[in-house]
Amino acid sequence: MPTLATTVDGLRMPNPFVIGSGPPGTNLSVINRAFREGWGAVIAKTVSLDSSKVVNVSPRYAKLHSTDGKEVIGWENIELISDRPFSIWLDEFKRCKDAHPSGVLIASIMEEYRKDSWVEIVERCQDAGVDAFELNFSCPHGLPERKMGAAMGQDPDVLEEVSGWVMGAAKRPVWAKMTPNITHIEDPSRAALRAGCNGLSAINTIRSVMGVNLDTLRPEPSVEGWTTPGGYSSRAVKPIALRMVMEISTLIRKEFPGRSLSGLGGIESGEDAAQFILLGADTVQVCTGVMKFGYECVRPMCDELLAFMAKHGFETLADFKGKSLDYFTTHADLVRRQAERKAAQKAAPKKVVASDAEWSGDEFVKQSDALSRQ
Repeated sequence: MPTLATTVDGLRMPNPFVIGSGPPGTNLSVINRAFREGWGAVIAKTVSLDSSKVVNVSPRYAKLHSTDGKEVIGWENIELISDRPFSIWLDEFKRCKDAHPSGVLIASIMEEYRKDSWVEIVERCQDAGVDAFELNFSCPHGLPERKMGAAMGQDPDVLEEVSGWVMGAAKRPVWAKMTPNITHIEDPSRAALRAGCNGLSAINTIRSVMGVNLDTLRPEPSVEGWTTPGGYSSRAVKPIALRMVMEISTLIRKEFPGRSLSGLGGIESGEDAAQFILLGADTVQVCTGVMKFGYECVRPMCDELLAFMAKHGFETLADFKGKSLDYFTTHADLVRRQAERKAAQKAAPKKVVASDAEWSGDEFVKQSDALSRQ
């Protein structure tokens, strides 16, 4: 029978499904619930030393619905990191580990560009018992105005320096969370790994504007009639996340073998998770999906992933991790491969197909697609 159990950077997890940093990990109560529901690990909402500087507004969410209006496919948020006092978080970290000693609790941390602040938050969090760290170099709204979040993640030199500060103080595994709001995600990824980070997480939300209300002519979410670009998530971002996970996995394979990758971006099913693992992810994170479907969504996702593994005869996650990476190449190589196949088929008997006049509807689409592949 296949198993979902995995060990990543020394962290033993019953399955690869991780609560991503955000509203689903906003306090001890919901983190405890996540562990009770069976999540492999929980990344708490990002904390900082001085929460008094974090001021949220309302409303702070906007949604993109499917054409029939029944499904949320895109989700924008302008919510900041945790606005709860750091002292409360330290107490809750301790209480969480007391209640779930085998549960993998990961602290997401963010600070300004000061070495003493980063060292302090690392030391105090690990003294409280957290199992690992995720460095938030990727929040696309609010904090970049203070040179935090994506402002650091978009500058490989600064990211490498800050990661070095953290690695000098950390006694637990460290993942750096990458921003997608950059031209080449390999550049900050390489910087974090060069600094010694054990692994990476990708991607955080995509900087976006959800839309404009055509009655009021105001962009949304509207706060006193005004707004600011926010972070875009949910199903619509999955293709972009998969592309960036593929790029990071290729980098790790070539330059940093043995480093880990936690993939996220639009994961809502076991099949979604399988795709991220096939492209090199060790674990998969879910955040918006939890907000849409509840903490119990981990159970069907585990069942679906196990069904995928059984179908293909995979016993462990390692059996198919990165298995699809070998099938990416350049466009020029695609042209060469197709030309070679067509040349090899020239001598083969041609298929007899109906005339254009006999084609209609779905049949026409199928026949046209078949011809294009010849």
